[in-house]
Amino acid sequence: MKPKEFCPVAETANILGRKWTLLIIYNLLRGGKRFNELKASLDGISSKTLSKELSALVEEGMVHRKVSTGPPVAVEYSLTEMGRDLKELIESMRSWGSKWLDKK
Repeated sequence: MKPKEFCPVAETANILGRKWTLLIIYNLLRGGKRFNELKASLDGISSKTLSKELSALVEEGMVHRKVSTGPPVAVEYSLTEMGRDLKELIESMRSWGSKWLDKK
């Protein structure tokens, strides 16, 4: 069996194509946020889904999870260099969407 070739477009789409990924990263581009701050800025996301997505983004190296010892104990999420590197892509998507999809 022939080994599967690496396709950077397909691999990127697998990660960024998840429903909430780009919106979470977009929100974190403005600075670090706690879980409840992120949840409030993402209309319609459940706590379970946000928790799962943040865990995946931490594991993939795009988001950093910082726990500060309390009291109270606080967890803040921020972008790593890898996550911040998506800024240009997200800004291009925002610009394209404003140009072509905002036809109200």
